[in-house]
Amino acid sequence: MSQIRFRSLTLPKGDVFSKSKTVAADPMPLLPPMSDTVDTTGLQRFWLDIPYASISETQTLALFLPNTGVGPFPLVINIHGGGFAFGNKYMGLDDILKPGLAKGFAIASINYRLSGEAKFPAAIEDTKAAIRFLRANASKYSLDPQRFATWGQSAGGNLSALAAITGRMTVFTNPLLGNANVSSQLSAAVDFCGPIDFLTMDDQYTINGLDGQNHNSADSFESQYLGAPIQTVPWLAKESNPQTYLTIDGCPPFLIEHGTKDENIPYQQSVILSEYLLTALPPTEINLRLLDGATHCSAQFMTEENIEFTYAFLAKYLQA
Repeated sequence: MSQIRFRSLTLPKGDVFSKSKTVAADPMPLLPPMSDTVDTTGLQRFWLDIPYASISETQTLALFLPNTGVGPFPLVINIHGGGFAFGNKYMGLDDILKPGLAKGFAIASINYRLSGEAKFPAAIEDTKAAIRFLRANASKYSLDPQRFATWGQSAGGNLSALAAITGRMTVFTNPLLGNANVSSQLSAAVDFCGPIDFLTMDDQYTINGLDGQNHNSADSFESQYLGAPIQTVPWLAKESNPQTYLTIDGCPPFLIEHGTKDENIPYQQSVILSEYLLTALPPTEINLRLLDGATHCSAQFMTEENIEFTYAFLAKYLQA
């Protein structure tokens, strides 16, 4: 059996984590392949293709409300992975949708422009545009505009973190995408296995003794996303790094999860992000959960236990 290690940061930056506990987690196969649909059996209130901007046909989202209650509902915004190059708003959604609805959350899941259509910063601009659209239309869809959170996996984890940390800033607010005067601030953020500092990932694989992806190559997902080999455009890598924007002004609480045997994104990406977050958050609001032996976004992340844990974190900060 693999082990899940939960650690809550409570010591100064650069020190070790002060708390740890382990819970057993059965080994699981990889997540199922990407789907073009979502299971809506039993659901009564949902919209599958809401445009949130008009630059691209890609800019749509799906929105689901609990079957009961009048709202306004706290909202969790799912951001899919896929190396910024593939995926859609239904990717992995079945795993988190109905459990969240049953707990009284509204769930949105967004499409964003992929690297084959538009380079950085299009994906994060779209993410923040979707947040603004949902807040601007909160009363129409029975949402509570004061209780929004993001939950991203892999590339979506980067976008979740970047949206959360820049939520109070105008950076990545493209006025052409609408609702430019509406806040994109969030109350919490979840990052599963997200790439954070593109320039350090290959060196971290060497440290880990893993034969991981070559992120420095010209055809890597990150290079395609930035539009050039990442080591040749360090300024763009810095701009796409959520850590760049951390300030003492704060950001929302974070839950970060990563597998220690991740062959796509080294787990140190999440550890170092957690350390950087200490510049903006009290230690009790930074939660890092390392899954021993888990590979990249494998099904250990979507067990009933882990989904329950994640929604408990979100409920704490969205007061659900």
